[in-house]
Amino acid sequence: MGADKHVLRDRTAVVTGAARGVGAAVAARLAARGARVALLGLEEEALAEVAAGLPTEARHWHVDVTDDAAMARVASEVRRRLGPASVVVANAGVADGGPFADSDPATWRRVIEVNLIGSAVTARTFLPQLLDTHGYYLQIASLASIGAAPLMSAYCASKAGVEFFAHSLRAELAPSGVGVGTAYLNWTDTDMIRDADRYAVLRELRAHMPPPARKVYPVGQVADVLVGAVERRAPTVYVPGWLRGVQAVRALLPGVVARVARQELMRSEFTSTGLLGAGGRAAAVSGRDT
Repeated sequence: MGADKHVLRDRTAVVTGAARGVGAAVAARLAARGARVALLGLEEEALAEVAAGLPTEARHWHVDVTDDAAMARVASEVRRRLGPASVVVANAGVADGGPFADSDPATWRRVIEVNLIGSAVTARTFLPQLLDTHGYYLQIASLASIGAAPLMSAYCASKAGVEFFAHSLRAELAPSGVGVGTAYLNWTDTDMIRDADRYAVLRELRAHMPPPARKVYPVGQVADVLVGAVERRAPTVYVPGWLRGVQAVRALLPGVVARVARQELMRSEFTSTGLLGAGGRAAAVSGRDT
């Protein structure tokens, strides 16, 4: 893929976690550029609604990204119905908050499974198609990949994991002509983040971040930057752009965060939130069913 405005026309793009939020917005922008879009996720009605609103051919699949067999079936159907994938955006993700000592083991594990294992399953099942098309895989990571925060241990662990998974995959696939990108996102105005603001633990966490890091960014703005990265086959993308500078000081962050937590954050008592947002609730149900 080159860098001109027609690069995505008639290509097949796969987006996980596409029922709402960043996934739905990215799908809309990929379709606006002429791509056929495969929407994957757990909320079937919401997926169907997103697909119906796209200007190009789009299909949706109700699937749990942690289910190897189900994802393999979906990948086969995507190839048959839409053509081999040239773009895969591994966006599916969930989060919870609260002290690790009081965390529910099943919920903690589910965050790791969806965010990290689900990304690996997505890459594995669609890799044969990306090899055929010399395509591009975009891994959605986070500021949490760079600097871990207290009270979000599962989310931070999973996002650190996907960052290094993508780094390893990029080096491994470079000789094959498959591009791999990592997207570092800060707070984005999604259902998950709006739900997070209902809980004292996450309101306090955000309140004690530096002012630029507290800002919540419109989902459309984030999606525009991500799709631009897809068109360029960018190895990294940062939304907002200042996050790139945080990479230079990431070795200092654990000490700074621990000091702030001792002075401010740990003065209060917090309880666990459970999985956040409608997507989190769907993931919780799917996790109990597997």
